[in-house]
Amino acid sequence: MAYTAPAGFSLEGGDPRLHHESLHHRLHDEASHSGDAKHTKNSLTPVERETVGSPYSSIDEVPLEAYLYWASVKRHHDKLEKKKEGNDIKLKGLRSRLGRSSGKEVEQETQEIEGNIAETGELSQMLGWDLDAEKLQAQRALRAASWQAVFYLITTDILGPSAAPWAFSQLGYGTGVLLFSFMGVAAGYTGWQLWIMYLNLDSAQYPVHNYSELSYRIFGRWARYLVNSLQSLQFLFNVAIIILGNGQGLAQISKYRVCFSVLTLIWALAGMFIGQIRSLKNFGWLANFAVWLNLLVIILTMGVVAHTAPNYAAAGRESGIGGTAIITKAFVNGSLSSQIVGVMQIVYSYGGAIMFVEIMSEMRRPWDFWKGMACAQLLIFACYMFYGVFVYHFQGQFAINPGNQGISNYGWQTATNIINLVSALISAGLYGNIGIKVLYQNIITDIMKGPDMYSRTGKYLWFILVVVYWIVAFIVASSVPQISNVAGLVAAVCILQFSYTFPPILMLGYEIQKDAMEGETPLDVKTGAIHRIDSWRNFSRWRRGIAKRWHIKLFNFLFFLGACVAAGLGIYSSIQGIIDGFAHQGAAPSFGCQAPV
Repeated sequence: MAYTAPAGFSLEGGDPRLHHESLHHRLHDEASHSGDAKHTKNSLTPVERETVGSPYSSIDEVPLEAYLYWASVKRHHDKLEKKKEGNDIKLKGLRSRLGRSSGKEVEQETQEIEGNIAETGELSQMLGWDLDAEKLQAQRALRAASWQAVFYLITTDILGPSAAPWAFSQLGYGTGVLLFSFMGVAAGYTGWQLWIMYLNLDSAQYPVHNYSELSYRIFGRWARYLVNSLQSLQFLFNVAIIILGNGQGLAQISKYRVCFSVLTLIWALAGMFIGQIRSLKNFGWLANFAVWLNLLVIILTMGVVAHTAPNYAAAGRESGIGGTAIITKAFVNGSLSSQIVGVMQIVYSYGGAIMFVEIMSEMRRPWDFWKGMACAQLLIFACYMFYGVFVYHFQGQFAINPGNQGISNYGWQTATNIINLVSALISAGLYGNIGIKVLYQNIITDIMKGPDMYSRTGKYLWFILVVVYWIVAFIVASSVPQISNVAGLVAAVCILQFSYTFPPILMLGYEIQKDAMEGETPLDVKTGAIHRIDSWRNFSRWRRGIAKRWHIKLFNFLFFLGACVAAGLGIYSSIQGIIDGFAHQGAAPSFGCQAPV
């Protein structure tokens, strides 16, 4: 499972949702008129501040036409900037050739390039309503990531295939390989959709910082609240899964001499302590360290399982499997619910789409995002596939989740568990930190109009929120000590939506609205006025929006419906799996002392 999702952003100095937002709002506050009380920092919500200097008094009044216009300006501006940088490099190289080439040749080439540079002089004129060149440069300073850095961030976000062997034990070689391949291609398609929508909706005037803002641009406030709620829920469940997985690890290290609920409580208390750190900037080198630790666990696990027997006792406790004969199949004839839960582990593998928009907001040239995403998804696909098939080959139906806890040799089992404890402690702090920040921003700051997180009162509220957050995570982990079924549930409820359900329906809504504008008068940039032929109450507008490239829209709608069906099946199967898990003999009870493995 993905233990290190938020890690990469700590390299850029913190949570990008908060970092970008705070500076962007400060820039607008500085640009606003000091005598206008409506535009003061304390009188505006974070979302409302984005309208400072624009013709719209509220962010809700900004039409899609404005987002599209300013996004096109931003993309054209970026292309001119790239061209200017290239010309500057060429000019520098030509000047260095003086003395080695004829002066006439160099002078002629220099004049040509200087002419190209002059053509890009419009850079300073392509700004937003309230952004001058200096402020635009300040915004650009926040976007420094290259596509190579994106590759690293996405692999950091997803890499950690501890559930892959268990998924293959539920599906078999054939079904497992086919589904890993299909889900990987589908994840690439939806990632491409998020990239296209970001390029067409992000601008210097209205920057898109995260997934919820992208949803808000297309469907409004309800979509933003839905996305933020699911994102908060996913981070909470991820923390619970980490507590559960490492409680299992501690149980194996202690040889089951300590009550399992006490071990999970220890992790919850440790999380409460780490959670008091509000800034992520000091987590950077630790996050990188955690990635390499996870890779080390994978390599050690493969090396050990190839020369030792499976952990029969752990498999018996987790899944109720008996016997000692290792059986591997191309297609496993298990129950539908167990196979669906296995599919949800694959969904969990491609769960990085939740952070794709945040990653793009870090990029200086977001049109290069597809390069990093494609390379990262290919690496992740190969890593998960190889690790899952390898461990399943040697352990068969006895493979458990996490994979390293299926090692029977106590020494190697303890070594990998200790390494996992260290990396998971870092990851738990990162997940909890970002999850709590999302809750604080949306509940305390936006809804309750509470104090800033870094104010004196905000410190006390942060402390309380951290304690409550980790208590809830502990309750989830201890009440349902079944890591595969809990991971399947969070994959079905949250991860599947961000990776497979939301992108096609967002793309559908975006394209229908955009195509319905065909033949209408362009946006009046000075006044912000739009002149629509008709409203959405008229069928003619819907017809224009749907008719253009209707087959693509139909495909996205069917993709969305298919993802909804998969989510429903995943939720049902995970809940059924939890019920069946408690029913089998030797299963760990809720809040009990018996470990699940």
